Amino acid sequence: MTHCRRDAETHEKAGIAISFDDHFINEWFALRPMFRKYNAKVTFFITCPDSLTADEISKLKILQADGHEIGFHGTIHGKSTELIATGPDSYKNIELAPGLAHMAEAGFKPTSYAHPGGNHNARVDSVLLASGFKILRDVAISRRKIMGFQMYALAPRLMPWIYYNFDNERIVDALLIDEDSGLTDPEMQEALEKAKNDNTALMLFGHEPLYGKPQNGEYGFHVPFLEKILKEAARQNLKFYTMSELPDRN
Repeated sequence: MTHCRRDAETHEKAGIAISFDDHFINEWFALRPMFRKYNAKVTFFITCPDSLTADEISKLKILQADGHEIGFHGTIHGKSTELIATGPDSYKNIELAPGLAHMAEAGFKPTSYAHPGGNHNARVDSVLLASGFKILRDVAISRRKIMGFQMYALAPRLMPWIYYNFDNERIVDALLIDEDSGLTDPEMQEALEKAKNDNTALMLFGHEPLYGKPQNGEYGFHVPFLEKILKEAARQNLKFYTMSELPDRN
């Protein structure tokens, strides 16, 4: 006799959703062989699309053809709560409409949105959802320092809000993996194991791929650190999700 098993026992949906923000298209494209090595799919959130060159558009289309998602990160990377203070139309006319028009002209129709600077409120979210975005991604950090003093530190496995529960939630948080996040290899292994055990998807994000310590104002993640995450996710047979796929799986 065959017995049905719960998803939590089969780990059917367990996975990871990685995204990257801003406009580091050439640097992201250079990671293509690594993504292919681990059969990883990720999401690229583009800001300032008015400055996309023909070469960058071509590279984004190649990445999209590989199965990656091209999301939207705002026209000017502005502070949404300030832009919407004068009304939804003002916000849309400054931060949404122009950039989306440039994206459409380049051949992209984003269905996922990453809040610039993690700045938003319920009013901003309602406008974005009404504009057709499937999922809105915010920022989560595991450690915060003020004036050089660490105010708190949380192990990612103790941050339930960075895990997607496949409950149709459309407003989510992803954990920053940039160099200044202070994350360690053991912490990431534990976080991935939690996703596996709980049948959820761990959400992570970063900015520029870096091959050494950040210099001259650079902000981004260490490429070898990302590869360790991809390798461990593949070892645990976690599914790689794009951001727009998350609310579609329930």
